[in-house]
Amino acid sequence: MSRFEAQKAQFASEGYAVFDRVLVGPMLDMLRDQCGDFVAREDARMDALGVDTLGISHRGRRYFANECQRAQPALRSMLFSQLMADVCSATLGDDAYFFFDQFVVKGPEGGLPFSWHQDSGYVVGNGGPKDHKPYLTCWCPLDDATAANGTVRVLPFSKVPASRNGIVPHTRQAGTNDLVGWDGDEGAVTVEAAAGSIVAFSSLLLHATGANTTSKMRRVYLAQYTAEPMLDAGTRQLRRNAIALVRKGEQVTFA
Repeated sequence: MSRFEAQKAQFASEGYAVFDRVLVGPMLDMLRDQCGDFVAREDARMDALGVDTLGISHRGRRYFANECQRAQPALRSMLFSQLMADVCSATLGDDAYFFFDQFVVKGPEGGLPFSWHQDSGYVVGNGGPKDHKPYLTCWCPLDDATAANGTVRVLPFSKVPASRNGIVPHTRQAGTNDLVGWDGDEGAVTVEAAAGSIVAFSSLLLHATGANTTSKMRRVYLAQYTAEPMLDAGTRQLRRNAIALVRKGEQVTFA
């Protein structure tokens, strides 16, 4: 029996599950160190362009630093670990490919919220294939994630059945550049999670985050895995990454 049977059942039923405090010790320390370096990278990119907003990143308020493992191989010790293979097996099933990673940081004292959306909505909104299989997002708080500092909120599949069945329409919000797929909080669950936990959810799950009203940054490392390589429509070129972690129930790539 898998050590994550309870999470497997909840994920299948509601589209999300929490793996409590599974990233601890040196692994968590490494992720925190890397996060600081990548926030500095994003500030430097904005400096070079003479702007304070770059895509959906806003200087000092909200950062999205993408494709970090390509620049810093140390992150692969987490992405291709036994732990992540077990998490993928409990959620995606017998096959899992590393797809994408990013650091998501909210600045202190008003760090911007993030509107209701499906991660698959961003794939399509940014030119990706409409027919891709649902994939897995692992939202890993590097600080205790609370309602006060803008933790993730989710709309379980049982509350919005339409989200289980596919991608709902998203519209781009002026000012923030967010894609918004839902309006209203009825049925929402606020997921407060300790540092080192993993909040795993389907790319079809509607989720949002609030503003950070505390005096400290709220830092998250996000890792995504697909059940099969994702190819762009038309060109059939690989989208992002497709590094096999689990094949036919067995881990095949190791840190």
